[in-house]
Amino acid sequence: MYAIDIAVTPRNWNLYRSAVVEIRFQDRILRVEPRSPGTAEGSFPEMAGGGTVHVITAWNPRGRTASPDANARAHRLLLAEIRRRGLTWWAAEGGDALGTHREESVAVAGLSDTGARDLGRRFGQDAVFAWTPGAWRVLACDSDAAAVSGWAASARGCATGAGRA
Repeated sequence: MYAIDIAVTPRNWNLYRSAVVEIRFQDRILRVEPRSPGTAEGSFPEMAGGGTVHVITAWNPRGRTASPDANARAHRLLLAEIRRRGLTWWAAEGGDALGTHREESVAVAGLSDTGARDLGRRFGQDAVFAWTPGAWRVLACDSDAAAVSGWAASARGCATGAGRA
């Protein structure tokens, strides 16, 4: 993995770079983990149409722990904005690899990197994730900083049937 503009990265930058994301599609949950640049293990979701899937949260603005009520309210507002824009999205969770810290998120198709950064910034976020068939990127919301790595995606069944909303 490498970063550009390292001097203007958020204070939790290394945590974001090592974060994993689980995305709930109709029939499975995909766990996406960063890997060495150039690595693409597993399958990129066909329903994304080959475009970028951005993962955005509204939880814990500016990397500071918010109350469960505040996080739930912010997430509802994020969902309302995504629905208002008519974007395709899936429920997601991001956090550390051990699962000790998790944040409710959304995986969104149809945004540009600039649009995803803008939406993240609107909800007080330091960074958003951008997943493409060729890379997993962490994009700072308040600068042009980006960390680029490869990815590995592993699937497991989804008993709830959660998926695109």
